[in-house]
Amino acid sequence: MQNNPLAQFELHTIIPISLFGYDISLTNSSIFMLISVFLIAAFFLIATRRISINTPSRTQISAELVYRLIADMLGTNVGEKGKPFIPIIFSVFLFILLCNLLGLVPYSFTVTSHISITFSLAMIIFILITLVGFIKHGFKFFSLFVPHGIPLWLAPLIFVIELFAFLAKPISLSLRLVANMVAGHVLLKVIAGFMVSLMFILKPLPLPLMVILFGFELFVAILQAYIFTLLSCVYLSDAVNLH
Repeated sequence: MQNNPLAQFELHTIIPISLFGYDISLTNSSIFMLISVFLIAAFFLIATRRISINTPSRTQISAELVYRLIADMLGTNVGEKGKPFIPIIFSVFLFILLCNLLGLVPYSFTVTSHISITFSLAMIIFILITLVGFIKHGFKFFSLFVPHGIPLWLAPLIFVIELFAFLAKPISLSLRLVANMVAGHVLLKVIAGFMVSLMFILKPLPLPLMVILFGFELFVAILQAYIFTLLSCVYLSDAVNLH
């Protein structure tokens, strides 16, 4: 069972808790989610403890760079109307990033390898853009599904296609993240198992490949958090600006 590359994604109850007949036990997944939130909060508390304009600390500069990244992303895709959404997009980006990076630590758990987590995050974005669309534009929001200039006879078909594409957004967001996390970790596990099975003299041979693959997985972990956030900004732009 230990050699099974999919065993690393199994959920295990760490602290069993039952409340009013509901199982709310702490699992390895929930614990690493809590660790991610704690690390994010601790980092920004340290970064903002002594804010200085003239001589900012390294942690303050790092925090400002991450914040500026999300603010610029929203500004580029949504415009000035995107400023109120910086907190939620910023939080989603940091949470996914930390969960992805913690999943690369040996004997840890990759939270974003489970569709239930990534789909929940995607649904938060989907519900947000839907509510924003109806609050800002009312029933005019449905014009998003009928691009300007479409012939009247073709409008019903285009409306159905665009509606299904809109409803598929949380599915595509969540599956993309899960697929990349699972595939990379499985590959690392398979190569590591191959190294263990080799003769002692031959064990160092696959080591350079492992280092390269780990570096690639580190890049993918950051990239997937960025892509999830970028697509969220693009979808939010559709709801705000009715592109």
